[in-house]
Amino acid sequence: MSKKTKNKNAGTSLRKNDLLREITAIFNENPEKTYNYKQISNRIDVCKESQRVFVNELLYELKDEEFLVEISRGKFKLNSRSGFITGKFVREGVKSYVIPDGGGEPIFIPERKTATAMLNDKVQVFLYARRKGREPEGEVVEILERAQDTFVGELEVSENFAFLNVSSKVLNSDILIPKEKLKGGKTGQKAIVKITEWKHTMKSPVGEVVDILGNKGDNDTEMHAILAEFGLPYKYPENVEAEAKKIDAGITPKEIAKRRDMRDVPTFTIDPYDAKDFDDALSIQKIDDELWEVGVHIADVTHYVRPGSIIDKEGKERATSVYLVDRTVPMLPEHLSNGICSLRPNEDKLTYSVVFKMDEFAEVRHYDIVKTVTRSDRRFTYEEAQEIIETGEGDFKDEMLMLNKLAKKLREKRFRSGAIAFDREEVSFEIDEKGKPINVLFRVQKDSNKLIEEFMLLANRTVATHIGKPGRGQKAKTFVYRIHDTPDPEKLENFAAFIRKFGYNLKSSGKKTQISSSINKLLDEVEGKKEQNLIETLAVRSMAKAIYSTQNIGHYGLAFDYYSHFTSPIRRYPDMMTHRLLDSYLSGGKSANENETEELCEHCSAREQVATNAERASIKYKQVEFMADHIGQTFDGVVSGITEWGIYVELTENKCEGMIPIRDLDDDYYVMDEKNYCLIGRHYNKKYQLGDELTIKVAKANLDKKQLDFVLA
Repeated sequence: MSKKTKNKNAGTSLRKNDLLREITAIFNENPEKTYNYKQISNRIDVCKESQRVFVNELLYELKDEEFLVEISRGKFKLNSRSGFITGKFVREGVKSYVIPDGGGEPIFIPERKTATAMLNDKVQVFLYARRKGREPEGEVVEILERAQDTFVGELEVSENFAFLNVSSKVLNSDILIPKEKLKGGKTGQKAIVKITEWKHTMKSPVGEVVDILGNKGDNDTEMHAILAEFGLPYKYPENVEAEAKKIDAGITPKEIAKRRDMRDVPTFTIDPYDAKDFDDALSIQKIDDELWEVGVHIADVTHYVRPGSIIDKEGKERATSVYLVDRTVPMLPEHLSNGICSLRPNEDKLTYSVVFKMDEFAEVRHYDIVKTVTRSDRRFTYEEAQEIIETGEGDFKDEMLMLNKLAKKLREKRFRSGAIAFDREEVSFEIDEKGKPINVLFRVQKDSNKLIEEFMLLANRTVATHIGKPGRGQKAKTFVYRIHDTPDPEKLENFAAFIRKFGYNLKSSGKKTQISSSINKLLDEVEGKKEQNLIETLAVRSMAKAIYSTQNIGHYGLAFDYYSHFTSPIRRYPDMMTHRLLDSYLSGGKSANENETEELCEHCSAREQVATNAERASIKYKQVEFMADHIGQTFDGVVSGITEWGIYVELTENKCEGMIPIRDLDDDYYVMDEKNYCLIGRHYNKKYQLGDELTIKVAKANLDKKQLDFVLA
């Protein structure tokens, strides 16, 4: 029930919109009651007769809009409500909405009517009568399902009570913790807390400590906090580790006899310098004057991890390894991922291989998908392989140079078919023994990276085509595809319109190959320019996201009609699914259940996105930690984002991003021009636009919020 409220405008000129807001609120909150203009005027404390006449006019205006019905002369009642709907609670800036289940127009929820709803909760909403030309509005009446009930934050403990201070976009309130539910936590420690109670009448939720992560600022604590924030595991269950340790490599004469023995073929791995889980190796040998045999050998993980085992269940739930700035959180126990399954040099390994016969133009004349036993002769880092490619000297130089030659041919053919070249710089950090970042590094894709990439792409495509495109008269069986849809035409056109401001052109309609060719041309043109990173970022955003699915639509970015993930089963569960389906189908098994497989594909896609978000959060944390030592210093940068609350600037020197709050732009009143990605001063027309060069000073580094504040220098 709405209480009688004082109108701030009473006695002065009344703002129509404010009055309408108060009047509609009274009727919405009292749907069965009837009011005349005098009663409404009293409720909102309007005294002057002239103003009461205005209230009466507004009541008739709301009647014309069919928001109210006139029960008898001068007496009004709310037009019947539209009933209840269920949906997902979301936020757009400072506004709250509910997206109805099954689609439809978002329902606006006033802040005082959100109950205790949090981001992505499933809620029930009571719809208000709708005014003409206005967005639908309602109030949350019940929380049906929480999207999240555990939170990470910093403990604040006093004599009688404790709180978890939460820096989360999901929860705007701190969590009250009874002293007996603290688990020994102390002020300044980071903890995971589960909400146990939150009634509508309670200002703050009540919770209990699930785990103490450690002292704020400690590197392990902060990395574990990031994982926990995203609902990702930060330690491996002891019972799963123990079960893994029981597994033996089992490379017996009996097992070898079932496989193609390729231990005598020159074989090696190429990986990052800090890698431990080597899940792919390449072999190459010449078999006659025209043909080369190239083997793509993948760790045979599913030979060891059986469906339904506790190791499999844990791997399925995780769905992917997570790569933070300073660590890998493996999908499988380290005994498997870094031990038995890892293709370490000079050790016999069980592998699943795609063995190609190729000519010198990288045309595949024949291939076999086959279980093998292999032995890596050498472990190369990307840097070591690159040196051999550049100098022509080193171990296995002939094999390395031939593989590089074939990879370049494969890459050329792929781009002729319409593949897109997103070869972006990867940000990484040099960190000391305590985890503190001491330098920002950039990983650039070189020929050694591209060599591995091309043969992994070839194996993945071959496996997907083998199952997805059976012989004439045969029906394709259920399979796991990695799919990438064509770009959204509207997004692409908006992107094309934006880059025209920089003098670039992009074809946003036409054949697939014409669009991809135009995108590649653009990416070549911006290379080395100040706006390169900005335009590359916006180009990626205009693309669809690649996901896993049983419904094959091809992979637009790679220009493949069939594509799957087969080459990384140590770190991706979809690859394990692919291996198992291949095992079944190559031995004549029937098609897998499509619905169950699709459900698992959706789970893996969702977990992949969560892992990517956690990785970005760890990079952002290290960027802020790195820049904390540069407070007060000036840097050149490029405007990388424009919002209603500020200007994001990416520093040219180290790619760290911070924000100039709009409140600090005190030379004018700035408004956002969404269409043109800029802020414009209302009085002096000064403009801040994406891609503008600025010199900034580092003002503040907030590690809790992973946020850098800049000011104009």
